Amino acid sequence: MDLSRHPDAAAWGHLVRRTPLVRRLLAHNPSPFTYTGTGTFVVGAGGTVAVIDPGPADPAHVAALVAALRGETVSHIVITHTHMDHSPAAPALKAATGAMIVGCAPLALADDGPRADAGFDAGYAPDQVLADGDSVAGPGWTLTAVATPGHTSNHLCFALPEEKALFSGDHVMGWSTTVVAPPDGDMAAYMASLKKLLDRDDAIYHPTHGEPVTDPQRFVRGLITHRKQRETQILKLLGAGPQTIPAMVAVMYAMVDKGLHPAAGRSVLAHLIDLRNRGLVADTGAEWRLR
Repeated sequence: MDLSRHPDAAAWGHLVRRTPLVRRLLAHNPSPFTYTGTGTFVVGAGGTVAVIDPGPADPAHVAALVAALRGETVSHIVITHTHMDHSPAAPALKAATGAMIVGCAPLALADDGPRADAGFDAGYAPDQVLADGDSVAGPGWTLTAVATPGHTSNHLCFALPEEKALFSGDHVMGWSTTVVAPPDGDMAAYMASLKKLLDRDDAIYHPTHGEPVTDPQRFVRGLITHRKQRETQILKLLGAGPQTIPAMVAVMYAMVDKGLHPAAGRSVLAHLIDLRNRGLVADTGAEWRLR
């Protein structure tokens, strides 16, 4: 996919208004995993605002954001989780604005997976860690943390009740399913977090990657169904005999670019760990089988 030709590419470096309280500036870091880039959100109608997920450590992105917000006060830099495409720009933005860094807890793990951008930000140092239900606020806006572990154990979404909106980070993306990569990614936690969102009445999601989700309940039900279908596929394949993860991925993701198969394998592993914890499968170290 040539993401440089995507209509979103025109938004790189430009602060674009989505709703009366929400603007987005798209970082120039497109990839098969970030889609057209990291969407940095500005919350507030002007005056005093919050910035959600300032993005990668890209000086040009930070400079564009600071320039776009000239004349406004940034009170909070809000972080959904600490993958390298989300939080590393926070210190530079704090230095430029004096804003507090708030949001998820620090989490720095070695990453042996297929995504360099999914490594954890070891330099993340929040001024305040927010727990589920904690809020920060400014004139005309409130951001309330919604704990949604699964993609990462420290993942938070943020609700904007004034617009019945939810900033869904990478828990729900607007263009693709979410990679759940062990050891930190947890499929059981991810599914529980999706079900948690079904109990909410948000009218719109603003994912960090991709377009707004305007029918959240239907969309989340679709994500849950998709994961259950993947689980059924795994059990069916194992019903034919022991399998390796690469062999299962080759069948389950036959229509997907093979360059993405290593990342898909991490989500398959997350499903298998969940199934093992439920007593349905076992592993021999090299293969997986039905229990």
